[in-house]
Amino acid sequence: MSFSSLPGSSSSTSHPLEPYGWDAGWEAEFAPYEAEGLLPGRVVRVDRGQCDVVTADGPLRADTAFVTPHDPLRVVCTGDWVAVEPGGNPRYVRTCLPRRTAFVRSTSSQRSEGQILAANVDHAVIAVSLAVELDLGRIERFLALAWESGAQPVVVLTKADLVPDPVTLSYLVQDVETTAPGVAVVPVSCLGDGGGLDTLAAIVGGGTSVLLGQSGAGKSTLANALLGEDVMDVQANRDVDGKGRHTTTTRNLLALPGGGVLIDTPGLRGVGLWDAETGVGQVFSEITALAERCRFHDCAHEAEPGCAVLAAIDTGELPERRLQSYRKLQRENQRIVAKTDARLRAEIRKDWKRKGAMGKAAMEAKRGAHWRS
Repeated sequence: MSFSSLPGSSSSTSHPLEPYGWDAGWEAEFAPYEAEGLLPGRVVRVDRGQCDVVTADGPLRADTAFVTPHDPLRVVCTGDWVAVEPGGNPRYVRTCLPRRTAFVRSTSSQRSEGQILAANVDHAVIAVSLAVELDLGRIERFLALAWESGAQPVVVLTKADLVPDPVTLSYLVQDVETTAPGVAVVPVSCLGDGGGLDTLAAIVGGGTSVLLGQSGAGKSTLANALLGEDVMDVQANRDVDGKGRHTTTTRNLLALPGGGVLIDTPGLRGVGLWDAETGVGQVFSEITALAERCRFHDCAHEAEPGCAVLAAIDTGELPERRLQSYRKLQRENQRIVAKTDARLRAEIRKDWKRKGAMGKAAMEAKRGAHWRS
């Protein structure tokens, strides 16, 4: 395929890779490699040591043998900008340009490794199906990883046509907005008049967006609607639980006809946190703000006097579910970080001992009071 057939290409385009996100910043980063005669390109798909790369000369297949480090977070990923050999059979990727952002989750393995899902992303589009009951805790997990990646999250409530009552739909949107402060929440239907698609297209029309969600959330249907053609395969969901098969099996980067780039990903069964302390704080920004008003700077929001967080729960300002979810994600993230941070492990053990001693002292005091009475 020649470059003239690449999406968005025209004689007025100053650089043939602009439709894929090339800009002055990437040009400056690539300058040393251009002097070596290498070609710039963006990775659109990775598969078993090979990757598909779009370049000014058209798409090509390249080997990643020279850029396969032991660190799983540094392997070539969909969305990376790379320097590729101008010729040869096979061709090789010689280097990856430094990433601006990276969406990373914890693997489901016992090795507690991070897995990078997409690189150089501006928007993290989290698809949530309205065909099943909302799982606000799972949405908070996606949001924490999205904020931590450096991308701007967007929550898309798919299959909105299954909620015909506008009042009910507004309540569902409000529930998610409360869960996602500072995040756009867009209900979308890919049937009929395609309600919400124009709003979403305007958001993803600039920069690179990664499409995330569980299997059956309608990601492939949504991708096809944004692309204006049936590029991604779509399979029916099971009636019993609204879930579907993994229609998308690899991460694919696609140029959108109205501008912008979309990375579609396989459905995620597990959404484990990976060093996402900042992201968790952003998701629960109202709790972070309340904590600044607590009497003690190290308040755990459990039973301390003068706790502004607990006071907000008592008045109904803060839902108790939010605090429970905040604690859960904090603990999970702390465990993940501790597995790779010996100093933090020692601090956690010290904190456990301190709390254990406090609990023992409180129990002994209670027993003493009982015997004295």
